Amino acid sequence: MQKRIILDALQKLENHPTVEEVCAEVRSAYPTISKNTAYRNLRLFAENGEIRRVPLSGGAERYDKNTHQHYHFQCKVCGLVLDVEIDYLGDIDKVANQKNGLKIDEHEIVFRGICPRCREASDNKVVRT
Repeated sequence: MQKRIILDALQKLENHPTVEEVCAEVRSAYPTISKNTAYRNLRLFAENGEIRRVPLSGGAERYDKNTHQHYHFQCKVCGLVLDVEIDYLGDIDKVANQKNGLKIDEHEIVFRGICPRCREASDNKVVRT
């Protein structure tokens, strides 16, 4: 039952949530579920291919209910994580293998920049002297 509750909480969240965010969602209805239980189950779901773990540098681990191969964007200002809607470049693995003698099975690309909300907030700031 705990597994289903945790997976349902992830499915409800739209923001590539952290373990803490999933826990907060779960605890609103089931306050006794621990962070360790949520973390363990999220890792298990990712290993089983039911969800994806989003590898980001310099921050908390995030999870994605979208299991097809795709790319992500992370805002350098607010940390927002979004799916990038472009075609997955599967051939890039073959090219890297051929040119470098590697055996690459998959790849992750995370674009970093400033999201529209942060860009707009920055544009609206008035510089005072």
